[in-house]
Order: sequence, then C-alpha cells, then structure tokens
Amino acid sequence: MQVILLERVDNLGAMGEVVSVKPGFARNFLLPNEKALRATDGNMARFEAQREVLEKRNAENAEKARNEGGGIDGQSFVVIRKAGETGMLYGSVTARDIAEIVGHNVSRSMVKLEQPIKALGVTPVRIKLHPEVEVNVEINVARTEEEAERQAKGEDVIATQMDDDRAQAEDAISERGEINAEMFEEEALAAQAAEDLGAPKGEEEE
Repeated sequence: MQVILLERVDNLGAMGEVVSVKPGFARNFLLPNEKALRATDGNMARFEAQREVLEKRNAENAEKARNEGGGIDGQSFVVIRKAGETGMLYGSVTARDIAEIVGHNVSRSMVKLEQPIKALGVTPVRIKLHPEVEVNVEINVARTEEEAERQAKGEDVIATQMDDDRAQAEDAISERGEINAEMFEEEALAAQAAEDLGAPKGEEEE
C-alpha cells in the first residue's frame, strides 16, 4: 500500500513523501495515528493544499519537544528493584515503567527500548519526543539507593559482590587449613610424647 507521510517516520521517510508500506502497518499504526494518508489523487491534492500549515505545525511541535526534552536529556533515573545474587531482576523494567519514572509527558510509545531491562546496572535509553527530536537518558536499576550511587560511579556491584564472596570463601578455607595444621601438629607432638613415655628403660640406656 502507498501512503503520503504527514510527518517524519523512522525508516520510512520525511513529511510529504509517498512510500510503500504493508497494509497492516498502515491500517493499525500510520492511518489511525494521523501520520499518513492513503496515496490517492484526492489526498495528494489535500496534502499539497495543507502542506504549509502542516509544516508550520510540525516545526512548532518540534520546538516544543526540544524545550521539554532539555530538562531530561542526559539525566539518570534510579529504579529500585529486587534481584537475585547474580543480578537478575525478579521481574523487569519496561517501557511503561520508564515513561512513568521520567515523566515530562513522556508516553510508553516514545521510549525506544528493544527489550525490557532484566538485570541490575545502568542502561542507556533513547526517548523520541517528536519525529525530529530525540533525547537520551540512563536508567540505573539497583536494589538500594546506596547500590545505585555505586553504579553511577561506574562500579559493577555484582562483580564486586562476587569478588567479596570469593575472598571470604578463600579466607575460610585458609583458616580451616591453619586450624587443621595446628591440630595435626598437636596430634604429632602428643603421639611423640606417648611414644617417649612408653619406651623400655633398656632402650633408653642404649
């Protein structure tokens, strides 16, 4: 199906271009959201008659989006979630969650997240405020505020936790080894003492 774009659409084209799209995409997304018109002679004439008005409205909306986006571009947002020892979340952080956390009239459809966030860490996320305006934010998913602060400084909290656990395990093994060595030494001394006490007198004189 051919349609006339009423605004810029990613991977399709700019306002006024006539492009070919799948019928389902046109019916379910482009047409109901007023992003395009069917490419008929009548609609082409209608578009050309309204082009100046549409371009002016688009420029105004883009400028408004830039002004609103200036307050969130480059910002970091903390999300507290429960997670296991390996850092995997009990659940996930979705585009809807991010839209609610960011606010500033950001809707779920504006959040460009390829898949939900399922692990602790800092994830860069694109937000499309307007077809021509995009901002970037960071979503810092942590189990506590203190952990979020450490991640914001670049620390991999899961790697740190694993290193700490490994060090504790090695200390425990070393401590058990020292205890076993002491016990072995004490047992050897006791055995030697028992042997010395039990030796015949004749053998001692020789």
